[in-house]
Amino acid sequence: MKNLFVKLLSISMAFGAITLTSCDSEDPAPITGGTTAVMENLDAGVLNGTLTEDYTLSSTTTYSLTGQFIIDEGATLNIPAGTKILADNGGTNVYIATLMGGTININGSAGNPVIMSSADGNPGDWGGLTLCGKATTTAGVNATAEVGGFIYGGTDDSDSSGIIRYLQISGTGAQINSESQYNGVSFYAVGSGTLVDNIAVINGDDDGVEFFGGTVEVSNLYLENNSDDSIDWTEGWNGSITNAYISNTVAGFSTVFEGDKDNGNPKFNNITAVSTVGGTALQFKKTSGGTIDGLSLVGYDIDLDMKDGGDITNVIFVDGYTPVAFASNDDQLVSGEYYYALNTTVVPNTTAEDFAWVSSNISFESSLLQGAVTGNVTLDASISYVLNSSYIIQDGGKLTIPAGTKITARDGGTGVYIAVLQGGQIDIQGTATNPVVIASASSSPGDWGGLTICGNATTTAGVDATAEVGGFIYGGTNDADNSGSVTYLVLKGTGAQINSESQYNGVSLYAVGSGTTLENISVINGDDDGIEFFGGTASVTNIYLENNSDDAVDWTEGWNGTVTNTYISNTVAGFSTAFEGDKDNGNPKFVNVTAISTVGGTALQFKKQSGATITDLYLSGYDTNIDMKDDGPLANVIIDGAAATTTDAYNTGTQVNISSWSWINASL
Repeated sequence: MKNLFVKLLSISMAFGAITLTSCDSEDPAPITGGTTAVMENLDAGVLNGTLTEDYTLSSTTTYSLTGQFIIDEGATLNIPAGTKILADNGGTNVYIATLMGGTININGSAGNPVIMSSADGNPGDWGGLTLCGKATTTAGVNATAEVGGFIYGGTDDSDSSGIIRYLQISGTGAQINSESQYNGVSFYAVGSGTLVDNIAVINGDDDGVEFFGGTVEVSNLYLENNSDDSIDWTEGWNGSITNAYISNTVAGFSTVFEGDKDNGNPKFNNITAVSTVGGTALQFKKTSGGTIDGLSLVGYDIDLDMKDGGDITNVIFVDGYTPVAFASNDDQLVSGEYYYALNTTVVPNTTAEDFAWVSSNISFESSLLQGAVTGNVTLDASISYVLNSSYIIQDGGKLTIPAGTKITARDGGTGVYIAVLQGGQIDIQGTATNPVVIASASSSPGDWGGLTICGNATTTAGVDATAEVGGFIYGGTNDADNSGSVTYLVLKGTGAQINSESQYNGVSLYAVGSGTTLENISVINGDDDGIEFFGGTASVTNIYLENNSDDAVDWTEGWNGTVTNTYISNTVAGFSTAFEGDKDNGNPKFVNVTAISTVGGTALQFKKQSGATITDLYLSGYDTNIDMKDDGPLANVIIDGAAATTTDAYNTGTQVNISSWSWINASL
């Protein structure tokens, strides 16, 4: 699909002489050169002035848009398939507008779309396309548009402004003033009688499309690198968009969706949005909302932002998403803003390949890891991968990562992680000489999420429990469940903050079964736990845990597996514990445990009724060795064959020898 964008640099046009007049200092007045002058311009291949009678362009002519071209009430402009319109780099002086009662019929086809663009298609080169209709808007009847000062709004929700089929429009978004810009396509109170199907808006310096009230419905919408919002609406628009593909590869954009003011409950069906630069996906201001059915978001730092603290129930997810509140990446909520994460594991119904007719220079490199794994995917150790977003192995999918593979995780906080869902499998095939490394560039705590695996083993949380990270489902009745194999894996910079109560861990094992192989795992500089078990029966051999800010090893929900050879290092003050056990006691086993601190702190902490059986324990440098946080029975903690005490030094065990673990600190 992806061809280079059409360049129109070699076109030479004869321009008609036009006199410009202005009615205020911000918006130039529409040109009224008269029917004869306008028609002569059109015949010469120039769009400029006000069209007051019907006219049909020629697909064999490349037209030059040299100023404001306005289709007046009662006039119709027909644009056949294959027509190209080259807009001057004239900013707000160059645009096409259809007034109330005017009609524009853009009749492109998949093989011959209509192209409107400046020569280079750079953001802000020209205005864009504006349609003004007679449908209802909360701005009232005969409201005044922020662009052009055009009049719009009435009482006819079935009003028709014409047809737009297969239109590609590029380089729009000229700046009007500090508050306003043109959009790629602006729909002012446009009615449902208007047919809009297959539009592409690329490189707009403001919104891709914006709806100001009205009832118009749009199908098949492609939006690429629009600097403000891809889809924006206000004034009670209550139409719909079906099948949209949105991509953001340039940093600094505003949002994918921005809804504002009164909630007309517009409908959105099959929406896919992909970012390589983080950012915010869905934003709702004031009391706005909508109904969304079929949503796939990939690569955004914030999935949902209720900008003004509006009622989240105004946003209806037919897919069954459960928004989970979380803080911004610095753990400080902006005043009045409420951020939410969504379980974004839905496989997209709309893809870039659905828009083969669009010419674009965007291509997503194969080294970019994001989205869903639905079949068998094998990475290539010779490629330097970037984990850009969530990368989720679905039920029935399998991800194989060969020895020596290096994956750089984008510093994207909670939006960047790898997850294996129930029924999915991961096969990490590292070796002692060629481990697999997944780390952020700086390996700083909290840069990204981590690795989460969800299984079908038992947990005291029950069957089909909901994980605190990602809202993933876990837990079943198969204690021998197999989620794959992880060998020789190094993780750095994990532990992104979800909310004040929850963070990602380096490795989170949700009801993972004993059929899963977990061997030789290193977690360094995590901002929460190194490894945490939520029920299940998984066992691990050889784990190295260094400077994880909360607990090095954490477990809950009755986990009853075994860990053999654990080495924990704490050299940064302020961590929580080396071990933290919580809730019901599944009596997990630990064989050969070494934990060494140079900064004091607590070694082993047991909450509620939790406990464990520990053989060959060596502790050094902790202020507190055993802490029964909730006064649970010491008899639940068996160390070297005896009930634990709060006074023993526990420094006579044999230290785990990591001299041969040369792989533990491998770098990108």
